[in-house]
Parts: sequence; structure tokens; C-alpha cells
Amino acid sequence: MATVSRRNALTPRHLTRTGERLSFIYLERCVVHRDANAITAEDAEGTTHIPSATIGTLLLGPGTRITHQAMSVLGETGAAVAWVGEQGVRYYAGGRALTRSSALAEAQAVQWANARSRLSVARAMYRLRFPDEDPDGLTRKGLLGREGRRVKDCYRAEAARTGIRWRGRKYVPGDFAAGDAVNQAITAAAQCMYGVAHAVVSSLGCSPALGFVHSGHELSFVLDIADLYKTEVGIPLAFDVAAESEEDVASRTRRALRDRINEMSLLDRCVNDIKHLLLTDGADAATASASTSVDRDVVTLQSDGGVEVAAGRNYGGPDVYEDEEMLW
Repeated sequence: MATVSRRNALTPRHLTRTGERLSFIYLERCVVHRDANAITAEDAEGTTHIPSATIGTLLLGPGTRITHQAMSVLGETGAAVAWVGEQGVRYYAGGRALTRSSALAEAQAVQWANARSRLSVARAMYRLRFPDEDPDGLTRKGLLGREGRRVKDCYRAEAARTGIRWRGRKYVPGDFAAGDAVNQAITAAAQCMYGVAHAVVSSLGCSPALGFVHSGHELSFVLDIADLYKTEVGIPLAFDVAAESEEDVASRTRRALRDRINEMSLLDRCVNDIKHLLLTDGADAATASASTSVDRDVVTLQSDGGVEVAAGRNYGGPDVYEDEEMLW
């Protein structure tokens, strides 16, 4: 029986890099150390040097070990680090967020805190999933009902395409084996997508808990983002895998999705989709730029009327907004 761990190991020379502003570098089965201002990835074939300043997010896959010095230089350069499964299909833990700016996190909080804008983002998410429909004017109940019908239609269409007998979506929490082969594949694909979405959400500094469709869970926003690609990627791939064979469906689904994620540059797409969803309704270009800059390290103080003033000053005097500057 094939397993993920028995596939041919990648070397540090197989670096996964996505995005022009955000660079995701994936390493596995190597030792990560520091050499001056670079990190090194060492395996049996040799050592690869990677300038730390070029790294947006470092994804550490299976078989990696990283030294304290390597983490130190990554922290100094503002890189995010996430411990993941193969090609990010599991998310285990993360270091700091990539950006020093809070702009994207604040945009998420602002959109989430208002009932109207929260519904607007939910409609935008639906529009990303089903661009042939216009969700404007739909209530929450209407969105949920229409989304449910579209997902059911997707199941039926994929069953007809692959010739699989579809008996409905069945998933018993804690009992993966209870479902048939295609249901197991759908569950495995969903879990992989959660891992990818979690890694991106954390790297951007967003709150995984502030969801716009899902609610009440620490990963509500992660579930929102993962669902954007359910009917386009996860479900069709699951049916393809189950149609090939019922043996070792979970592992084969993870491997197939791992390859599909790389082919379609899904990490890059997740980043762009999240920015598109949150930086709307009048978010100006400066705010959008600030939210993704890894070099922005500015702390301000909130004043009245939405005005932000410089930190590091004592505002106790009459003319301090213009003249007095006192570092804490």
C-alpha cells in the first residue's frame, strides 16, 4: 500500500515560490541553519543558501529540523514561519505573521464588526465561488440555501462525469472510515484545503476566528477561505481519485491535491483573494499597499475622528501635536 512518506523525497533545490510580493518557500527533509544573513538548507546532496530577506513565508514540511540561529535571522528579517504537512496540506503551527503592519487585520475586523459589511463580504465570497450568479440582495438564509444547492449540483455532476454511484454526502466526525471511498476522498481534500488556507491566513496576520460565513469557531475564517475552492478544486479531484481506485483513497487524495495546489499556484491565489475580500468598500491604494508591506514597521496612536498620530510623543502639552516630541 502506497503512503505519502514513501514517495520520492524532494531536496532543497525544489523550492516552491509563489507570488510577486509574498514569497512562499517550501522545504522538506533537510536541516535548516544560518550562514551570515542567509539560511541554509542541507541534505544528503549538499547545502543550498537562501537569502533570508527574500523569504516572505517559510513553510517547513516533513523531515525538517531548524536551528535557533536560523529562527533568529528569520525573525530579524520579518519572515513568517509555518510548520506544515507536505506542500502545506496540513497546518501544525506558525511563527509570526509576515507583515509588520496591522492594516489587513484591522480591515478584517472592521468588515466583520459591521453586520452590513459582514454580509457584503459573504456575498463577495459567494461571487468568487460562483461567478455566473449575482448574490446581491440575498439574505444570509438565501446565501446558505443557494450555496447548498450549488454544492449538491456539483456532487451530482461529478458523479455523472466519473461514473461513481453517489449516495449523498456522509461524514461522521471521528470516524473517517464510516464513509464510502468518494466521501473519504472529499473529507481528505477538505482537510488539505483547511491546512493551506490556515497557513496563508496566519502568514498574512489575519484572525483565523473572524469568519464571514462560518462563525463560533477558532478557525471560522480559515473555513471561509478553504470553501472558496471546494467546488472548483476539492470536489472534482476527490471524485477523480475515487474513480481510479478505492484503495488508499486518503493518501492518494492528499498527493493529488498537493500536486494540484502547485500547478494552480493556489497559495498566491489565496493571498490575492483575501486582499480582494477585505480591502474593499473604499480601502485606498495606500492602505492596500501598507497591508502587504513586510518593511512597514510604524506604530501610531489613535486620536479622534479616525485620525492617527505618531507614537513616541507625549501629548500632554497644548502644542504637542506639532512641536513637542518626547520618546518614551
